[in-house]
Amino acid sequence: MLMFLFVITTSSSYRINDSKSDQSIGKTSVGTGTVKDRDGNVYKTVTIGTQVWMAENLRTTKYRNGDPIPKVIANTSWTELNSGAYCWYNNVDAANKITYGALYNWFVISDNRGIAPIGWHIPTDQDWAALVSFLKGDGTAGGALKETLTSHWSEPNTGATNSSGFSALPGGYRTKDGTFKNVNVMGGWWVNKEYTKSVAWYRFVDNVSSSIHNFSTYKNCGFSIRCIKD
Repeated sequence: MLMFLFVITTSSSYRINDSKSDQSIGKTSVGTGTVKDRDGNVYKTVTIGTQVWMAENLRTTKYRNGDPIPKVIANTSWTELNSGAYCWYNNVDAANKITYGALYNWFVISDNRGIAPIGWHIPTDQDWAALVSFLKGDGTAGGALKETLTSHWSEPNTGATNSSGFSALPGGYRTKDGTFKNVNVMGGWWVNKEYTKSVAWYRFVDNVSSSIHNFSTYKNCGFSIRCIKD
């Protein structure tokens, strides 16, 4: 199934520089560990180059200080949001929570209570750029990030090797009008970077390409989050 992804704008000025040096191409170091969020969920972590990333999508329902993040189910309520919220894909936690994690709007990122575990943060554009550069550029990084086979990804899952250990999964997304789309087809993660007052950046991979893509969309859409260690 081909992906149709609703986006606002893209810009070539935000594309990753594919020029390489001996330092940027180095061998991926798949060291592993764990980190715990405010809910007590434990996540696998992976070392990729000099960075340490979560190897699973975030699924916390609390800010770092323990305040609950509102779970918003109704489409009309989701559309009207201008503050942090989360949901599970198709509003079904039993089937999607552990595997795909939560879908968050961008406002959880800008909330000063923080959503990442202590000592971790939401990746910036520079964090993502460093990861992509280490994995030899936009055209191949998606394959290096994606989980292999088709137990979660729809065929053909082009180029997937998971050589990075990132284990990217196709958790889909929620549009600004509340509709859920593209589970098993694409996985997208918020970037801690605004484009305009109502629009922010995200990265995504899909089942028909080995690339990783850099796009922007409305802040009240819902995407996955991966945290990176400070």
